[in-house]
Amino acid sequence: MLKAKGTLRPPERQALFGSWELIYGASQELLPHLEEGHWGQGLEGFCHHLELYNQFAANSERSQTTLQEQLKKNKGFRRFVRLQEGRPEIGGLQLQDLLPLPLQRLLRYENLVIALAVNTGPNSPDHQQLTRAARLVSETVQRVHAIGQKQKNDQHLQRIQALLSGHQAKGLTSGRWLLRQGWLLVVPLHGKPRPRMFFLFTDVLLMAKPRPPLHLLQSGTFACKALYPMAQCQLRRVFGHSGGPCGGLLSLSFPHEKLLLMSTDQEELSRWYHSLTWAINGRKN
Repeated sequence: MLKAKGTLRPPERQALFGSWELIYGASQELLPHLEEGHWGQGLEGFCHHLELYNQFAANSERSQTTLQEQLKKNKGFRRFVRLQEGRPEIGGLQLQDLLPLPLQRLLRYENLVIALAVNTGPNSPDHQQLTRAARLVSETVQRVHAIGQKQKNDQHLQRIQALLSGHQAKGLTSGRWLLRQGWLLVVPLHGKPRPRMFFLFTDVLLMAKPRPPLHLLQSGTFACKALYPMAQCQLRRVFGHSGGPCGGLLSLSFPHEKLLLMSTDQEELSRWYHSLTWAINGRKN
């Protein structure tokens, strides 16, 4: 319908829907096989189209961006979407809710084909086809999940990079994987604990200090104060092993510096401990 109305130009339509139309065609090819009980043959043919789901997942971020852009600046498209979303069969959903449906349906296909493979005996002519289809669909689901995780991580990195200011902050998050972020108290040898924002990546721990609220250009951002390599970290829980309201203290030792990090929330400190342990062991394995 969008093609007929010319509401979107082909480049924008492709950016918005990606391989949706091809995925729909593949599902339509599969349907008669399932209805007639030709499970193995139908799912074997369907597996030839699985790469479309990888392409669709890789395009999902671009798709959502295109949707928001077109809703904002394209009056005809905005009117068209509003009319379509008002149809009773849509059930009150918005277009942004409908766009991920092919990936949600892929999970249902995985459940279906695994159940069929498990419940089909080895003497059945469909057994080999179903077993192979179950493996291929599951591998595709894993790849789609990995694509989604990377996209989420990239969004986190962009957000964090925008929070960091100053010359030292340039490119600090590039290519990294975020594990945890949050406020912790740095306990010095002398004086009061100082609140600092920490960003834990798989390879480094970044400590940042908030810029003054009245800073003319960089209010609301953080200055990078230190970058600690997790491969050289020795972690120890000083106190806070058992439950209680008193919080806890972590000791992080590096070749040239030692950090004492405190939190009044023991559960939060435990989450930090496990994330730090994961980062340290991940580097050593």
